[in-house]
Amino acid sequence: MPAAPADRRPGAASPDARRPAADPWAVELRELGRRPGSMQELDRTVPAPEGWRLEMIGVPEGAPVHLRLRLESVMEGVLVSGDVEVPVEGQCARCLDPVEDTYDLDVQELFAYPGSTTEATSEEDEVRLVEGERIDLQPMVRDAVVLALPLSPTCTEDCAGLCSGCGQRLDDLPDDHSHELVDPRWAGLAGRFTTGAVTDRPGDPEEN
Repeated sequence: MPAAPADRRPGAASPDARRPAADPWAVELRELGRRPGSMQELDRTVPAPEGWRLEMIGVPEGAPVHLRLRLESVMEGVLVSGDVEVPVEGQCARCLDPVEDTYDLDVQELFAYPGSTTEATSEEDEVRLVEGERIDLQPMVRDAVVLALPLSPTCTEDCAGLCSGCGQRLDDLPDDHSHELVDPRWAGLAGRFTTGAVTDRPGDPEEN
């Protein structure tokens, strides 16, 4: 039986255990190769990073993002297409109630080989590149998700919002719900009439 390595201590973690976890958003391309026409299917669920949101709605950090993608080798790089399923949570911009939904988005992106014609004729921020023998899917999916998020999400398409008088949801109130609006210039006088008759002050000229 071979002897255990001299530098291993009882209870010490193995070298594999000390390695950082693989990036779930990265895809290795060794199996795909560079022969145009070769294809690879990808079905993977990965956790959402932080920051995928707008002011009132977004993807919760760590939420499951389901990727169903096809990778196709082409002359200029790797064409990625398919769909992404992602949960979103937020707040209605009209009534402030919670909003929950699941988006199913189509994606398509060319990851160009460094030195290819596509890479050479495109601006730096206009093309995604194959990095060595891998591609990073996170920027592509993030852009698709954030662009699909509404600036003013609503709980329903016809949400009526909140009553300006009492702050309650108008959809929960009767149709005849209303508040009497008083011109602030007359608010003091209106209050005196609603609390009873005006009391004469001592020394009123009419008493003399």
